[in-house]
Amino acid sequence: KQWYQRRVRGYKEVMKQNLNIAPQPKILNMRNKAPLPSNNLLSSQPKGMFAQSSGQVNRKASYRSIPQSAWRVLDAPDLNNDYYLNLLDWSVGNLLCVALNDSVYIWNAASGDITVLTEHTCQISSVQWSPIVPEIIAIGDYNNTVSLWNVEKQAQIRSMAGHSDRVGSLAWNEYILSSGSRSGQIIHHDVRVSNHQVATLPGHDLEVCGLAYSKDGKYLASGSNDNRVMIWADRDTQPVHTLIEHTAAVKALAWSPHSKYLLATGGGSQDRQLCFWNASAGTLQHKVNTGSQVSSILWSQHSKELVTGHGYLQNQLTVWKYPSMTRIAELTGHQDRVLQLAMSPEGSTVVSLGADESIRLWKVFESCTERKSKKGGESVARSMSKLSMNCRR
Repeated sequence: KQWYQRRVRGYKEVMKQNLNIAPQPKILNMRNKAPLPSNNLLSSQPKGMFAQSSGQVNRKASYRSIPQSAWRVLDAPDLNNDYYLNLLDWSVGNLLCVALNDSVYIWNAASGDITVLTEHTCQISSVQWSPIVPEIIAIGDYNNTVSLWNVEKQAQIRSMAGHSDRVGSLAWNEYILSSGSRSGQIIHHDVRVSNHQVATLPGHDLEVCGLAYSKDGKYLASGSNDNRVMIWADRDTQPVHTLIEHTAAVKALAWSPHSKYLLATGGGSQDRQLCFWNASAGTLQHKVNTGSQVSSILWSQHSKELVTGHGYLQNQLTVWKYPSMTRIAELTGHQDRVLQLAMSPEGSTVVSLGADESIRLWKVFESCTERKSKKGGESVARSMSKLSMNCRR
């Protein structure tokens, strides 16, 4: 172990010298052990907080084992503890990006390599990988601009202006990049052309803190600090639906990969609700009181489950079975609120970014390979059971 630690320290020093990085020994440094939540965390909860949602995990409903601890914890010093920003994303090329203050760091999940992509002249407010060009990432900042970077070349490709305030949310739809600002404005950029600004959507009154495209790209969902969710079609400058069920800011947005146009939304600390919508019709299907601030939602790619990230009071990740909305696991470890979640390309690992300046990786879902293996095993078991019954006859 000591030999390994010396080798890791030596490697980091070489990386710093090669990249001309000032000594920052904590950034994305792997901790030895994930700290446990404080003992008095649950006992300090006011009575009645979970009146509409017991918070109890249904162990009988859990058909598989979900590890209760993060399998890796990384340090994230100088993290901007701002609920409305989107500072974490995981690419289809298996690169994890995190923005810390004015710098963007890239962690290669396969090799463990860490690089600094850029050190801005201002704070970073959002990051988003391109889903079709794995080496391209979009970065929004406090200078009201959106820039595109090539990670392989470690070079900026272009900078796109148009906003009048910081850019806190980004979403890709092939070559259209949509950006949301603290002004409430959304801009569509076509990154292939020099005149990139192809549409401006002025619907929200306050900061746009969440953006997400449906799987087929037909609809864009936007969440805002004005407590509203808007559904936009194509490049229309007026929303096709305005959803007003939430009573706090809506940052968490996620389209189901299993049901067409099923949208999950989560509200802030004064709301705490998960809402499920038929976005095409603009109708509420059902809602659940989670008992705490909802900062992020991710659907499992391979099963009808989802995971949510939460703030006060437990700062936990909750795994749900859909549509019953049975809690099948609650994962604790963060000492402060969970600001954002992202998912690995194969769909099994979830990474959480916490205001405690830590990044935690959790084994939450089954990968496609694991599910196929499980189904194969169940098929064999059924066949053996039938054979045994026939033999007894």
